Formats: sequence, structure tokens, C-alpha cells
Amino acid sequence: QVQLVESGGGLVQPGGSLRLSCAASGSIFSSYVMCWYRQAPGQQRKLVAGFTRNGGTNYSDSVKGRFTISRDTDKNTVYLQMNSLKPEDTAVYYCNAKSEYVYWGQGTQVTVST
Repeated sequence: QVQLVESGGGLVQPGGSLRLSCAASGSIFSSYVMCWYRQAPGQQRKLVAGFTRNGGTNYSDSVKGRFTISRDTDKNTVYLQMNSLKPEDTAVYYCNAKSEYVYWGQGTQVTVST
């Protein structure tokens, strides 16, 4: 069983930055592909950023150039650095670990507003 715990969400003004963290229960990066998703009210959960199986990264067009996914294997933690935030980035952000099984964190709210 993999446990994922997100943190770092909050309220930020447009143009601001936040860094989300996803702490995993154990050394899972060699076995699981890690991604960040988000879900806005009334919308489906969508992929925001993720690692590929060969260690590369991919991003949705809406966040490319503004968000950066990274990981610290010593801390078993994945990060999502979010810069130049826009009101449309407002959503609950979820950490996802995928292999044969799929695991989700509980989510962290990000609100971009004046």
C-alpha cells in the first residue's frame, strides 16, 4: 500500500507562486510513475505534470513554462513548483503514483484570487 500526502496549497494572488509537495511512504520512484493532477469545481480531474517512465517530464499546455515537476529521492517527495499563477489554476491538486496499481493523495486546495 502506497500512501501519498500532499501539502503546500493555499490562497495566492494572480502572478504569485506556490510549491506543492507530495510525500510518499517509502522508496517508490523506481517502481511508480509520479504525476500531479488537478480538479476544478464541476470539471474532470486532469493531468497537470508528470514524469515519464524514462525519467523525462511532460506538462499540460495550460501550465507549460509556468509549472515545474521535480523529485527528491532521498526524501521520497515529489514537488510541483507553480509560478505566474492565474485564477484558472484554482483547483484541488492531487498527487498520483501509477504502476500496476494507482494511488492518489487526499489533495490540496490551491486558490488564485485577489
